[in-house]
Amino acid sequence: MEQKTKRIVHYILIVGLILIVVLAIILAIALSSKKDDGEENKESEEEEIDIVNSYNNTEELIKKYPVGNPTTVLPGIEKNIQNRLLTGFENWNRGFKAWKAWGNILYTNDSIYNVHGARLTLAHYQDAMDVSLKQANIIMGAFHNMLINDEFTAIHYDFITVVGDYQKKGKVMEFVKFKDYGEPLGTRVVEGWGSTKDSSCEGMAHFQGEEEKKVQQEQLDYILKYEIPETDDLKLKYKINYPTKYIDENAEDILKIILTGFDKWNEGIKQYLEWVDTAYDEKATSSSLDERNRTLEEYKKEMEDLTTNHTIKKLFFENVLIRDNWAALHYRYTNYNSEDKTTYGGDRMQFLKFEQKDDNLKIVASWIQ
Repeated sequence: MEQKTKRIVHYILIVGLILIVVLAIILAIALSSKKDDGEENKESEEEEIDIVNSYNNTEELIKKYPVGNPTTVLPGIEKNIQNRLLTGFENWNRGFKAWKAWGNILYTNDSIYNVHGARLTLAHYQDAMDVSLKQANIIMGAFHNMLINDEFTAIHYDFITVVGDYQKKGKVMEFVKFKDYGEPLGTRVVEGWGSTKDSSCEGMAHFQGEEEKKVQQEQLDYILKYEIPETDDLKLKYKINYPTKYIDENAEDILKIILTGFDKWNEGIKQYLEWVDTAYDEKATSSSLDERNRTLEEYKKEMEDLTTNHTIKKLFFENVLIRDNWAALHYRYTNYNSEDKTTYGGDRMQFLKFEQKDDNLKIVASWIQ
């Protein structure tokens, strides 16, 4: 019995010793790993990423990224937004690492960016851009428009895509909602809409989280089921989800023209074309982002052809920004295709330029995406 007890004790001591040795090895590995991580983090922290981050260099940057059709920018948050946009272009053109570092300043963890209609968090947005910029170099160019109204901005700008020796010029429109978070955060993005929904949305879906997919589908379902209110009050009939305060005397007249255009479109192509003849200057141009500068008659013919097999309903606005003689629109619509019996829900972005013509306010140019 005594011998048996001795064997058991001896066995326990051996097992205990083995466990101590194993734990010592694990601890050594963990400490080594932690040390390596610390060194890597230290190296990462010591890596200098050259970015621009100042509210005081607007005049310098706007010479580098000029605005072709400048509009009034008020002191305060609007001036901050102007600087953030210019700074964003500069940091983007410095490479992905600079843009990502800047993104951690420009955005918060709660920021959302809708890229081609795909709803992304900041982390997912950065992942998507990382993949995109490894395939092509995208260089930001000059602004055609930078319309800032309260906490919102609409921009229309040039860019160049470079893949090897191949280069292609392009244009894009975006809408962004900012917020002044005070010190130390400053003015940051709440939500952005980069370009309109198209086939690229499916590719971007790869980067989405489940919650973002869910919210995006809810938004699409809402558009497809949306019913325009029956009322003669056009402001109630065509709601603006993100209303802003207008400072210009002719802003309400501009808004009335826009709302009336929506209503005439929904009444039918005949009524819409009659409205075009009164709302547009006879020398007005209508341009899409594929560089086509259509005359008014060419535009009317295209709209007539489009509605032969498509029933398009303009539903409501996300934004109607107005400043000086410019308006920027972001709106939702449905398109029923009578050929394949399908209904598509989408969005459009548009810039309109207005001028006084013989005591009447007229649209003299339109750009649509």
